[in-house]
Amino acid sequence: MKYFPLLWATLWRKKARTIFTLLSIVVAFLLYGMLQGVNAAFHLSIDNANVNRLIVTSKISLTEPLPISQQQQIASVPGVSGVAFAVWFGGYYQEPKNFLFATPVNIDDYLHVVPEAKIAPEQVEALKRTRTGLIVGATQMTKYGWKVGQRISLHSTIWVNKYDGTSDWPFDIVGTYTFSGDESQEQGAYFNYNYLDEARTFGGGTVGWWIVSVKDPHQSAQIAARIDKLFENSPDETKSQSEKEFTQGFMKQMGDINFIVQAILGAVFFTLLFLTGNTMMQSVRERIPELAVLKTLGFTDAKVTVLVLAESLLLCLIAAAVGLGLADLLFPMLKNTIGVVRLPSRVILSGASVAVVLALATGGLPALRARRLVIVDALAGR
Repeated sequence: MKYFPLLWATLWRKKARTIFTLLSIVVAFLLYGMLQGVNAAFHLSIDNANVNRLIVTSKISLTEPLPISQQQQIASVPGVSGVAFAVWFGGYYQEPKNFLFATPVNIDDYLHVVPEAKIAPEQVEALKRTRTGLIVGATQMTKYGWKVGQRISLHSTIWVNKYDGTSDWPFDIVGTYTFSGDESQEQGAYFNYNYLDEARTFGGGTVGWWIVSVKDPHQSAQIAARIDKLFENSPDETKSQSEKEFTQGFMKQMGDINFIVQAILGAVFFTLLFLTGNTMMQSVRERIPELAVLKTLGFTDAKVTVLVLAESLLLCLIAAAVGLGLADLLFPMLKNTIGVVRLPSRVILSGASVAVVLALATGGLPALRARRLVIVDALAGR
């Protein structure tokens, strides 16, 4: 620490250059924090996928409906402990940007298979009693300021209500739910399947996919094969896979987020490597006589090398701390989009590691030049 004043003074030798370099690195790490945070949020649902569950969809496509009569057959497969279903409703509130993952379910079956969804027993009973009942995730309740007992209307992009000929479906909020371990799952809502099935103009007696809990996760592959075997060569063949595999496949439909993020950040930091490296080389070149004086005063080659690397490290760490700090402050603004409240700590730690690598890469050549400096030649201006 006794050399910190020296490092600080040399860092700000050219204030304008240092400020612009700092700003470039700050922007790079702000971008790093936001993009890697979004990437981590997308992978959070994959990491939280339950190993005891299978997702069974149509072999043709996720959008192809399956007959509800399959439930008893799936439930009879050895190793299956519970079966629930869900249907894609495609709902939004007031305008398309307010998407709400509203799912028609049989609430008892669903809670048995997905115990992470926590709903007060009296609210479960209220849903069963209320044909138009709706149980909304805690995140959405807060977002829109909804209250239990309030009536709202959701517009479906798929289903038409045959009673009024519109795609607007009225609901009465009878409760709210939380989802243990994954707040991003609290952006949805559950309502009665019978309400949808009785009022829709087509697709009666069908569901979107099956959610199957298994007794032994080590037997998941065998159980999935047995389920698919049941409906082999039938008009409604199925594709059964683990919840993790299903989630990964669903994410890939939106694009390879991880590749996109890595490609953008790779381009940014490749450019930054040259920018910061040039700054450090220029800084050392301007201070060659001063470094020669330090060596004359007894500073060893190793100590001079460490001083140059420390200057690069100080520059990168300060900028990275500011950039990642700004990302941490701004990240909660994406809560309503990706459901994650804070920037994951692993992103901050990986960002600090990247800052250290960047400092060593950009300070390496200038430090090597300072180490090989010959005092006589430096003082003579050669």
